[in-house]
Amino acid sequence: MARTALVTGGTRGIGKAISEMLKTKGYNVAANYAGNDAAAAEFSKATGIKVYKFDVADYGAVGAGLKAIESEVGPVDILVNNAGITRDAPFHKMTLAQWQEVINVDLTSAFNVTRQVWDGMRDRNFGRVINISSINGQKGQFTQANYSAAKAGLIGFTKALAYEGAKKGITSNVVAPGYIDTEMLSAVKPEVLEGIIATIPVGRLGKAEEIASMCAYLASDEAAFINGATMTVNGAQYIAG
Repeated sequence: MARTALVTGGTRGIGKAISEMLKTKGYNVAANYAGNDAAAAEFSKATGIKVYKFDVADYGAVGAGLKAIESEVGPVDILVNNAGITRDAPFHKMTLAQWQEVINVDLTSAFNVTRQVWDGMRDRNFGRVINISSINGQKGQFTQANYSAAKAGLIGFTKALAYEGAKKGITSNVVAPGYIDTEMLSAVKPEVLEGIIATIPVGRLGKAEEIASMCAYLASDEAAFINGATMTVNGAQYIAG
């Protein structure tokens, strides 16, 4: 029987590529989204992947969403915590609301979803938790104290889960993308984008499919001995020590 994968923020950008890649690998995929109904409907029609709208920052909403997924697709064996937002501002101008919103969606959401599928993974002696961090969670970034904190927090969260899940056949790993060619970068001014690319040794932006391929590998049986790792996919823009 095919395993079930849930990708949060799974209908656009990197999440969309991950959802599509996992489907090609034979998984039953459920894709969560937050608010863009038109994009989600188009994605579902094009891919045949079921979509589920719920706020990953809301523990109760996550629980209701997971019940629907388990009923219609199956219990979650593979979880990709990809949902994330940015609310950039220099720290001296950052508001509590900007801080809290990013922490809630980018970090607390990982607890909200993982906690509610964890017991089932333990019972089945199998699980894959893949948390999507960021190069900016590793090195920090100007105007992103909130985002960098959340994405760094995911790395620590993942390491703790790796210890706790190992004997139950659950692996927990991080994928930390660099700058990826998605619509999120479409708002960046061309001259700024050129400056970013100039700092990437391979001389280009990454592709969403390159992140998806790493996630698909970590989800596989072949990756069973990889646990607690942070996989950097950034074209050598930042090499963690």
